[in-house]
Amino acid sequence: MKYLIQNFNAILIFAPMARKNRNKVFEDLEITDAGAKGKAIAHAPDGKVVFIGNAVPGDVCTIQTTKQRKSFYEGKAISFSKLSDKRVDPKCEYFGTCGGCKWQYMGYEHQLFYKQKEVENNLKRLGKIELPEISPILGSKEQYYYRNKMEFSFSDSKWLTLEQIKSDKIIKDRNALGFHIPGMWDKILDINSCHLQRDPSNDIRNFIKKKAEELNLPFYNARKQEGLLRTLMIRTTSTDEIMVLLQFFYEDKENRELLMDAIYSEFPTINSLQYVVNSKGNDTIYDQEVVCYQGENHIFEEMEGLRFKINAKSFYQTNSEQAYELYKVTRDFAGLTGEELVFDLYTGTGTIAQFVSKKAKKVIGIEAVPDAIEAAKENAKLNNIENTEFYVGDMKKVFNDTFINQHGTPDVIITDPPRDGMHKDVVEQLLKISANKIVYVSCNSATQARDLAILDHQYKVTKTQAVDMFPQTFHVENVVLLEKRNV
Repeated sequence: MKYLIQNFNAILIFAPMARKNRNKVFEDLEITDAGAKGKAIAHAPDGKVVFIGNAVPGDVCTIQTTKQRKSFYEGKAISFSKLSDKRVDPKCEYFGTCGGCKWQYMGYEHQLFYKQKEVENNLKRLGKIELPEISPILGSKEQYYYRNKMEFSFSDSKWLTLEQIKSDKIIKDRNALGFHIPGMWDKILDINSCHLQRDPSNDIRNFIKKKAEELNLPFYNARKQEGLLRTLMIRTTSTDEIMVLLQFFYEDKENRELLMDAIYSEFPTINSLQYVVNSKGNDTIYDQEVVCYQGENHIFEEMEGLRFKINAKSFYQTNSEQAYELYKVTRDFAGLTGEELVFDLYTGTGTIAQFVSKKAKKVIGIEAVPDAIEAAKENAKLNNIENTEFYVGDMKKVFNDTFINQHGTPDVIITDPPRDGMHKDVVEQLLKISANKIVYVSCNSATQARDLAILDHQYKVTKTQAVDMFPQTFHVENVVLLEKRNV
């Protein structure tokens, strides 16, 4: 495993210096588990838990601590005396430097095991609720090339590897188009090939970098706030449509058009070629004007005959194939017969609402982002769906007694909140409404467990299903069906 040797060399260079500080070194600790945020777990001789970012359950290693707290340590493995049989060779050459795909060195079957274990532990330990028989986690058919959206950053001072720093060669080419180094907002790792988005993503990105350098266009410097080329976004769909969006720091019509024309000439199958001129201090485009340069200002995703229009600012699940599996679980848990009034909380662009609508009497979606609600309405019209309504506003303010009086008491509530879970006022309103069923979709089983604990005296968890949306990472989605208790 070549990457281990490289990482050891990098770490051991700094190990003597590290030993001089107050941090501890524990030799030959066995990694026994994987916990929250993908951290591996060992136990120090004094009984404290040690969280490690670069080890796999089954490894036996020497650990250098980096933080010490009252009940635990944080650290990193600096040498290994035994490698776990759960290890595999990472597919990506940037593993260990790039901030993504942190579980790429663990076999996929083991990734699934620890993801499901985390969900179960959170529901039991944090939620302290009785659980039904646990359904096996739904793994992803594609473990690579599954993302439909990737964002890359330009930089005129790319991150140098340890080998490059130690080399006697003068590195003249400092331009980069790739990913941020974890925890370093102004450092970009130049990427030649990424295994997360299928072709022609790599070809498009590499061509843009090469052409920009041929045109002598200045790459962005985040620290100095200068340079023309800022970010690149590539979106793809399961129907092979492509969107490319370039973000420029300032307007340079001549050079912008030279680059955009070259991209479209090289990749005429691009359905949507767009750009943004953003001179703000941050890269977010949600408050910026997006200009369509070639093609349409959107692409389409399809699911069970439904078409969803996706523009540059749209939210859509980044794993299209697994999103379909997630939505099928949600619909199955809801158990709709065609007679139900369904509320879809945190509806986003209304994909779940529209997906379940053909089996419901009516679906009402609520979302805080105005652009998302406009997209939901537009997609419903596009799909000739007439039994959905969408409303915009802060959930804890909109989802109140007045709203219920106006629209009726739902038979089923679907809720898919952000990572922080539901606001306590929303949970209290769910208890007040007392719908027959609640289907809770979560990207964070810890906050899901917190909310389930509050609902537990009125609702019983009768089904739970974890769905892996992001292979090679520790992230996992979980769907829970809550049914009213017989009081």
